[in-house]
Amino acid sequence: MPVKIRLSRQGKKGSAFFHIVVADSRAPRDGKYIERLGFYNPNTNPATVELNFDSALTWLQKGAQPTDTCRSILSRQGVLMKKHLLEGVKKGAFTTEVAEARFDKWMQEKAAKLEARVSGAKRAEADVRRARLAEETKVKEAMAQKLAEKIAAQKAAEAEAEAAAGSEEAAAEEAPAEAEAAAETAPEA
Repeated sequence: MPVKIRLSRQGKKGSAFFHIVVADSRAPRDGKYIERLGFYNPNTNPATVELNFDSALTWLQKGAQPTDTCRSILSRQGVLMKKHLLEGVKKGAFTTEVAEARFDKWMQEKAAKLEARVSGAKRAEADVRRARLAEETKVKEAMAQKLAEKIAAQKAAEAEAEAAAGSEEAAAEEAPAEAEAAAETAPEA
C-alpha cells in the first residue's frame, strides 16, 4: 500500500485551509486517511502551520512520500532536515549530539528569519496605515479650509448687506432731517 503525506481540503469556498494527512495514495483527496498530522492555513500572512513533528518524522522514516506542497511545508518546519540528520547518524557520519546541535542551530536561524519576516510585514502594514491617515488628514484639512473660506465669504456678504442697509437707514434718516432744516431756513412768505 503506497502511503502519501498530502493535503486534505477543508473550509468554505474562497477561504480554504488544509489538513495535513497520511493517506493511501488511492484514496480520494478529501476521503479516508490513516492519520492527521496537522493543518495548513495559507490565508494568513505568513501561512499558519501546525504540525505533529514526531509523527511526521516517523511516517517519513517508514517511507511515506510527501506531495510537492507537503514536502515544502515539511521542509519549512524542519522535518526533512531532522530526517536527513538522523540518516547521517545511522550511517555513522556524526553522533546524535552533533546532529541535535546542528538541528537546534538550524531551527534558531529559521525562527530568526520568520520573526524578521513577520516584523517586516507588520512594519509595512503600519507604514501603509500611517500614509493613509496622513492622506486623510490632508483631505480633511483641505475641506476645513474650503469650509472656512465659504463661511468667511458668507460673513463678509452679511456684513456688506448690513452696511448697505445701515447706510440706507442713515440716508433715510438724513433726508427728513435735511428737509426739516431746509424748511426752517426757507423764508416765510
